[in-house]
Amino acid sequence: MLTVAYCRVSTDEQAAEGVSIEGEAEKLRAYANLHDLGEVTVITDPGWSGKDTNRPGLTQVLSMVEAGHVAHVLIWRLDRLSRNLGDLIVLADQLGKADVGLHSFCERIDLSSATGRMFYNVLGAFAQFYREQLAENVTMGMAQAMRQGRWVNRPPTGYHMVEGLLQPNADAATVRRVFRLRGDGASQREIERATGVNYSTVGQMLRNRAYLGEIRHKEAWLPGIHEPLISMEEFEAAHRGRIPGRKRGKDLMSGRVMCGLCGRHMSIDSNGSGQKHYRCKHRGEGCQLPARSSKGLLAAAGLAMTLLCEEAVREAIRQHLEDRRRPAPKGRRRRSPQVVADRLAELHEQRRKLLQLHYEDQISADQFGEEQARLTTEIDNLQADVERHTIEQVDVDELSSKFEVVSALLDRINIAGLWDRATEDERRKLLDELLADVTIHPDRLQVAIHGAPPLNVAFHEVGLRDSGLSGVGGGTSTVSPQAPLVGWFAAA
Repeated sequence: MLTVAYCRVSTDEQAAEGVSIEGEAEKLRAYANLHDLGEVTVITDPGWSGKDTNRPGLTQVLSMVEAGHVAHVLIWRLDRLSRNLGDLIVLADQLGKADVGLHSFCERIDLSSATGRMFYNVLGAFAQFYREQLAENVTMGMAQAMRQGRWVNRPPTGYHMVEGLLQPNADAATVRRVFRLRGDGASQREIERATGVNYSTVGQMLRNRAYLGEIRHKEAWLPGIHEPLISMEEFEAAHRGRIPGRKRGKDLMSGRVMCGLCGRHMSIDSNGSGQKHYRCKHRGEGCQLPARSSKGLLAAAGLAMTLLCEEAVREAIRQHLEDRRRPAPKGRRRRSPQVVADRLAELHEQRRKLLQLHYEDQISADQFGEEQARLTTEIDNLQADVERHTIEQVDVDELSSKFEVVSALLDRINIAGLWDRATEDERRKLLDELLADVTIHPDRLQVAIHGAPPLNVAFHEVGLRDSGLSGVGGGTSTVSPQAPLVGWFAAA
C-alpha cells in the first residue's frame, strides 16, 4: 500500500507567497518519515486552481484510491484538495470509505472523530470563503474599471498602455489605413500586401470596436475613455455588404442570394445569351430549386425597399413586432418572471438544507451528490429560460428601434423615386446600406432589409415565373398584391 503526497500550487499563490511544489513535497516526505508512513509517492498539479476537482493529478490520486492501492494521502494544507466545501465533503467521504488516512501538514486533521470532521468542515468553509472572496474582489475591480471606461486587457494594435489608459502609438496610422482600404472595397489579402499587416490580424482589426473608443465586457461593448482611432462611419463602411469568409463578385446581388431549401449561398451562372442567373450549387444533387435571374432578384430588392416606404406596411410591421412582445399563446406555456424567481429561491433554499443535512451526516455522499446534481440542473435550466426570454425581448426592442431608423432613412432618401433612376454604383451603395439578403423559396422570394422583418415578394411582381414547386421545403403560399398587409412579411 502506498503513501501518496498530493501537491498543488497555483501560479498566483507561488508568486505571492513563495510556495513551491518542491518545498511542499520535501516537507511532506519529512512528515511521512516522522510518522513512519513509509516511502512517499509524489503526485502534483502545478499551476492548477483549487476551485474544483477537475485536475489531472487529483484524478490520478482518486483512481489509485479506488483501486485500493493507497493507505495514506498527505497534503500540505486542506485547500490543496479543493477550495469548495462541497467538494471537500465528497472527497473526505471517498477517502473514508476506502479506509485511506488523510493527513494535512498544517491543520493536523483526524477524520476518525466527530471533532475532527467538524474541524475539517470549518476549514473547508474558510477555504471556500477565501476563493469566493478573491473572485468577488477581482470581478469587482474589473467591473469598476469598466464602469470608468478603462481597458483591462492587453492593448490592441495601435495602442499602448500608459498608467492604465490606452494611448495611440505609431501603429495607429496603420490601423486607420486598414479601415480606409476596406471601406474602399479592398480584400484582406490586398490590405495585407498594401500595409504589411498579416491577413488574420487584418480581420481581427476590422472586428475590434476598441478602435471606436469602446471597451469589451464579456460579449458586450461599452463606452470607453480612450481616444478612438476611427469614426463610426469608417467602421460601418469597412463592414458594409460583407459576408465573413466570402468574396463578393461584381454582380449587384453577389453574396446576397440564399437557397430557401438548402440554406446555402447561391452562385451566379451565365447562359449563352449573357443573362445572369443564381443557381444552387446542389441543384441536381438533392436540391430541386430552379435558378432565378439576377435581374428579377434585384427588382425584388428594389420592390421590398419601396414597400417599406408605404405607411400601411410600416404600421403592419410595428403591429407584428408588438405582438412578439406579448406572452406566448396557450399551448406554449411560459411562466411569469415572478413565478420563476420564486421557484429559483425555493430551489436555492432546498440546496442549502441539503448541504446542512450532509454536514449533520443525515444523508450519504451518494445521496447528496445525486440530489445536488438534480437541483443544480433545474436551477441552471430556469436561469437559462430567464436569459433566453430576456434576450428575446431585447432583440425585439432592438429590431423595433432599428426599424424606426430605417424608416426615417427611407423617408430622407425617397427610395421609391430614387431606385429606378439610380446608377449601378448608387444602387450598390443602397444595397450595401439596406439589404441583408434575398432568399429564394419554391413559391416566393423573401427579402431581408436591415432593421426590418423579412418581406415576402411574389414571383409575378418582379417578372419571374412560378416554379411549380409550391409546398416543397415548407414554403408558404405566394403573396399577391391583394393579400393582407401582414402577409407581406415573414414571421420571425
